[in-house]
Amino acid sequence: MRVITFNANGIRSAARKGFYTWLARQRADFVCIQETKAQESQLGEAMYCPRPFHCYYHDAERKGYSGVALYSRCKPDKVVMGLDWPEFDAEGRWIEVQVGRLSVVSLYLPSGSSGAHRQAVKFRVMERLMEHLRRLRRRRREYIICGDWNIAHKEIDLKNWRGNRKNSGFLPEERAWMDELFGPAGFVDAFRVVDPRPEQYTWWSNRGRAREKNVGWRIDYQVITPGLRDRVLRARIYKDRFFSDHAPLIMDYDWPTSPHVAPGLDG
Repeated sequence: MRVITFNANGIRSAARKGFYTWLARQRADFVCIQETKAQESQLGEAMYCPRPFHCYYHDAERKGYSGVALYSRCKPDKVVMGLDWPEFDAEGRWIEVQVGRLSVVSLYLPSGSSGAHRQAVKFRVMERLMEHLRRLRRRRREYIICGDWNIAHKEIDLKNWRGNRKNSGFLPEERAWMDELFGPAGFVDAFRVVDPRPEQYTWWSNRGRAREKNVGWRIDYQVITPGLRDRVLRARIYKDRFFSDHAPLIMDYDWPTSPHVAPGLDG
């Protein structure tokens, strides 16, 4: 089973740069997209619901802002749009599809880089989201929560970690929250299960030739429940072409693609 997560920084912009042509060759089972920056009514062309996927969009109320999408090769048993939190859902930040015993989520965690107000919003979302994630762990389901989490967890996850310790995305409080996510809350960083190497980044600033120099951050994750840890096969960050300031994260799992043939749960 192949799962791709990608922050498009504008889905129409990514389309113009060849994202959908590339996607057609990837044999993905699920595609999670963040920061669509479009209303679904603006995406009338067929490319925005590519075959053979069932395609779902959760738009922000504000035009040209945020928004997430999720494409599923299997028709889901259930689709969950948002989390019934007005502040969060108004910005279009969560879609979940349930296929058999597996849930796949496209998540776009807020950024706090634009100022103290948005950092306060980010902290509120983080606090409430952790409560929700802990509830998910008590369900008899496996989860793959894909997306732009807007936090680099460890020093290995960004190039200039010393200079960013007071900046949003690498604040001590944010890193401690990730420690909790991958510690007491019981989730797993799927990428690090198979790739422990440094300098594996998914986002680069558009300034200072950062991408050319690989001065980046790893802020795009596939966060999984423990029952999937031993089913992670491989991970790849696609960097041959640039569709956005983020790179697609491609991960393969040993999990049946048919919803009617699901392994037993481990946790």
